[in-house]
Amino acid sequence: MEAGAGVMEGGGVGGRDSSRVGVGHHNKIGYVKKGIIKKRKWMRRIIKQAATVPIMPIPLQLQQLFVSCLDVFKGPPATIPAPNDVHKLCTILDNMKPEDVGLSSELQFFKPTNMVKGNPRVTYTTIYKCDNFSLCLFFLPATGVIPLHNHPGMTVFSKLLLGTMHIKSYDLVDPTNLDGSVPSSQLRLAKLKADRVFEAPCDTSVLYPTTGGNIHAFTAITPCAVLDVIGPPYSKEDGRDCSYYKDHPYTASNGEAALTTEDSDSYGWLEEIEMPENSQMDGIEYLGPQVTEPTC
Repeated sequence: MEAGAGVMEGGGVGGRDSSRVGVGHHNKIGYVKKGIIKKRKWMRRIIKQAATVPIMPIPLQLQQLFVSCLDVFKGPPATIPAPNDVHKLCTILDNMKPEDVGLSSELQFFKPTNMVKGNPRVTYTTIYKCDNFSLCLFFLPATGVIPLHNHPGMTVFSKLLLGTMHIKSYDLVDPTNLDGSVPSSQLRLAKLKADRVFEAPCDTSVLYPTTGGNIHAFTAITPCAVLDVIGPPYSKEDGRDCSYYKDHPYTASNGEAALTTEDSDSYGWLEEIEMPENSQMDGIEYLGPQVTEPTC
């Protein structure tokens, strides 16, 4: 489920910079400064009870996740975490609760009856970000969508903290040509990896640069909160820009032998498209429990 780390306000999944925005969304974690958000009623409802909140102790699980990420992602950016490191992060994330990042199912935003009028935009906030990894939260109102997008050269851990959502994901069958270049065809054959509903609490999902459902889309059935660990973060300068896709049912083409009906249901054609209108997100400042750098 990711999408990735910090987007500029009104930006898409890639090219993020959470320092450009400073608005809040949750009275219990003091995310809010009154009057900053004016344009969206549903965001105002999230912050209307904002008040001065004392500094909170760092939840053990959040700090443990942060320290583990510093260790796991300390190598070169293209390094895929070792299986034991993947297991370590998954174990931590599997045990994380909404309260570890200052959230609660009692917040009005997460009530099943909380329906958003008009286009239900997704909101994100960045807990921590460096060159090697980022910790991000995504908030999807009911029917909110993070459209089909990729994570080039990235390993992403997604933990659904609250809500129910549908996730659809693919892996490209031909991610690169033999010479390392990207195929020029407008349609790319992809294998369907997931197409089902997830309900919190559930196990952490992991995607890798070419496996595990690297290209995925989220659709919220109820209001949702997703915690993502992304290593390394999107970076256009480093060749990790975000691309968007539209999927099409599988049919044989270019002289290929047709798959059986059963097999064809497990494949699809992906067409790279411009950034969809519904990929626009609103960035908010994270003022929940803070992580601290370990001392030597």
